[in-house]
Amino acid sequence: MLDQKLIRSEPERVKAGVAAKREKVDIDAYLALDEERRDIIAQVDNLKAERNRVSREIADEKRQGANPEDKIKAMREVSAEVKEHDDKLRNVEAKIENLLMWIPNMPHSSVPVGRNEDDNKIIRHWGEKPSLAFEPVPHWDIAESLDLVDFSRASVIAGSNFALFKGKGARLVRALISFMLDMHTRKHGYTEIWPPSLANRDSMMGTGQLPKLEDDMYHCQVDDYFLVPTAEVPLTNIHRGDILDGKSLPIRYTAYSPCFRREAGSYGKETRGLNRVHQFDKVELVKFVVPEGSYDELESLVGDAEEVLQALGLHYRVLLLCTGELSFAAAKCYDLEVWSPAQAKWLEVSSCSNFEDFQARRAGIRYRPAAGEKARFVHTLNGSGVALPRIIVAILETYQTGDGRLKVPDVLVPFMDGADVIE
Repeated sequence: MLDQKLIRSEPERVKAGVAAKREKVDIDAYLALDEERRDIIAQVDNLKAERNRVSREIADEKRQGANPEDKIKAMREVSAEVKEHDDKLRNVEAKIENLLMWIPNMPHSSVPVGRNEDDNKIIRHWGEKPSLAFEPVPHWDIAESLDLVDFSRASVIAGSNFALFKGKGARLVRALISFMLDMHTRKHGYTEIWPPSLANRDSMMGTGQLPKLEDDMYHCQVDDYFLVPTAEVPLTNIHRGDILDGKSLPIRYTAYSPCFRREAGSYGKETRGLNRVHQFDKVELVKFVVPEGSYDELESLVGDAEEVLQALGLHYRVLLLCTGELSFAAAKCYDLEVWSPAQAKWLEVSSCSNFEDFQARRAGIRYRPAAGEKARFVHTLNGSGVALPRIIVAILETYQTGDGRLKVPDVLVPFMDGADVIE
């Protein structure tokens, strides 16, 4: 959540940030509630001060043998008034807390102002678009002809927009996960985590998925658990409520997890094959860092994700998202998109974001710079390192041979029992 001091002191900036993100939340309503809260607190403080003063007078009069019944009766009325104000204060604070949960993070000053994907800024490209000597076959045809994915069986088991990987297809999924985890732990210095695939409501609130995105989540109502939409949720909540030792920062975690997203309302386009599915696999990267270095850490995070794509030999580009494309919780975000030769379009495979202290405030994650110093909120970052379905799309379409076979990217051969071709 935002620092309430910021909302109070710079309301016009906050309103502009809300508008730039195309969110709808009434900042004036927050300011009115905040003013009401402070008025109630002032009234309660005055009443309590009066009660304390008169209580001392009552004690003095009793010691002197007097009967302060009138004052005692008056103080009972004051105590009742204090309780009434306390109840009113709890009600106002609950409204404020709810409203705060709907106020998005502010875009960083370096984020371009824009409404949609047309306003995103292309930062760089890597590699060349594959030049195939034949008409490229779409990944769904390759996957089925090589018996790597069975979409029809997945539909029978679960429904539309699910995938069932089998045989060498399942092995390819496992190879990619192992390859990425090895790179991030051995080369990039992340600590590997194997997290739960369910998260409670507090965890989902802490990272900003709730309350805004509840309709997009798979919810287990009996226990009030949510299937994780990304390992960002459990990884970030490892330190919910903690005060970290400043010397331990930066902390870097990586994890594989299945990811589950209803994506209500988003279906009907780009849904064929593996382009958009309800369950997918992803290796996630999460960082806890000091505020002063968080934007350097964001560039480093992007580089860690890019190295995966470079090692796989996939043509990609890096985009800086405009304000209208930023997620609710992000202050700045880069997207990595790979090229799909058969579909002739870009496919997002990673989003790398700096949330500054937005998630840390919601989840209560702080650090103490040095012994005796005041605890401060950390900055949190996360990025896909990377998401599998569309990576597999790019591999199938980039490495097809034209004669019905698939070349395995060199870095994956050791994870495929030495097989360099799938046929």
